[in-house]
Amino acid sequence: MPLKEFMPVDELKLQILSQYPFEVYDVLPIKFKDTDKQRAVYKVSCSDGFKCLKKVYFDESNLLFVYSVIQWFSINGIGVPKLLPTKSGGRYVKYNDNLFIVTDWVEGRKCNYDNEEDVAIAAENLGRMHRLSYCFKPIPGSFIRKEEINWYKSFNKKMLQLIEYYNKLTKSKKEFSRLFIENFDYYFERAKHAVKILSMLDMDELASPSEKYNTICHLDYVNKNLIITPEGSLYVIDFDKSKIDIPIHDIGTFLKRILKRKGTSWDFDILKLTLENYETQNQLTKTELLALYAFLEFPQKFWKVSRDYVSSKSNLNSKIQLPILTKTISQITDNYEFCFKFQNYLENRYDINLKF
Repeated sequence: MPLKEFMPVDELKLQILSQYPFEVYDVLPIKFKDTDKQRAVYKVSCSDGFKCLKKVYFDESNLLFVYSVIQWFSINGIGVPKLLPTKSGGRYVKYNDNLFIVTDWVEGRKCNYDNEEDVAIAAENLGRMHRLSYCFKPIPGSFIRKEEINWYKSFNKKMLQLIEYYNKLTKSKKEFSRLFIENFDYYFERAKHAVKILSMLDMDELASPSEKYNTICHLDYVNKNLIITPEGSLYVIDFDKSKIDIPIHDIGTFLKRILKRKGTSWDFDILKLTLENYETQNQLTKTELLALYAFLEFPQKFWKVSRDYVSSKSNLNSKIQLPILTKTISQITDNYEFCFKFQNYLENRYDINLKF
């Protein structure tokens, strides 16, 4: 089945690619997402090799921020594909109220989560990115993207919502409700413990260094955006979600994507490997590591699938949630052992007691 196109190729060539200083040979649609955040990616064969043409979903001020981030990292030696200039020197093309950018196409393979060396390289690079982003200054006219969510308030709200979902689902005899209720106690205790830890932390202290130094977080630092070239160099692509945030949000997102996989299900050794390599570049504080523990301990997947099920108005959507819940529950033992080991690690590292 052919991939749905955002725009006919001939129109892309005439209106967009003609504004760049190379001759186009072929345009291959790679991805098109027709959602509220509509975006499209094309691989362009041209007189100057292969290029990536991308239709972005945000406005010019947000694009200036993303461009600033990419430029900053490029100048500081991080492997990123830079936005290429048009014939007139611009870094993007505007056509029919849509924005398009072009970068070099990065040839290589995705980061392999089953390869410890790949995980170590990615973790070290993330630490380097966070360290080198200190004192980042966006280009004038950029919309300054900053994450300002209070983790304690956010997770406490979700914990209370779990109680609401429990009260609603006890009235149902469906399979989803049965599984939710049978496993509720475990996940609710995890949520309570995570919220308790966050309540002990100074959220302002946690956010202060990021706000002071403008730490850049990628926030989609996952294997599809981590390309290892044939020469062994790591390139980071797709900074669409990047913003100024606390580093552990990036680390936590990176880790969760690995830990939820069957082959690396809540593997504590993956966490240790990640932290050891990350901290060769950017040392984490006690507050940051405790917050990371709470971020990983909180049963986000259990909460989210329950929320989606309870709020769903469609039987089809309800059926989609059951396999997700089943998969989440299948990892309970791995999750318990991971949280137990991580808690012991923190207690030994800082001589503290987290058993409450």
